Amino acid sequence: MQTVLVVEDSKLLRINSERILKKAGYLVVTAVDGMEALTIARESRPDLILLDMMLPKLDGPSVLQALKADPATAQIPVVVVTGLSPKNEERLLKAGAAAFVEKGSLLSNEESLLNTIKKTLEGRAA
Repeated sequence: MQTVLVVEDSKLLRINSERILKKAGYLVVTAVDGMEALTIARESRPDLILLDMMLPKLDGPSVLQALKADPATAQIPVVVVTGLSPKNEERLLKAGAAAFVEKGSLLSNEESLLNTIKKTLEGRAA
């Protein structure tokens, strides 16, 4: 069973993401802020990280940068989840994100989220 770390400070979105992923057969661990995300990522080494950009304690871009700079977590694919404009996608991909998901899809388009996660994990295995 593949593990996904969901990093989301919104309780509603965190619980919804967890529900969607568990229903799809993933083991889910969660973090509510950037510092907790780094600790959990280093300790549990998830197969994929679903990372919100607007987080307390340490924002998403800083978490992404720290994950990619650490040899223990650098190979974990990170799917960025954000309500920011899609024009930020290129910048986030250059920073090391594997994929980009608009925050609205967490509530409205489960299939799109799951397809992005599946494709990202398949790409990692290739």
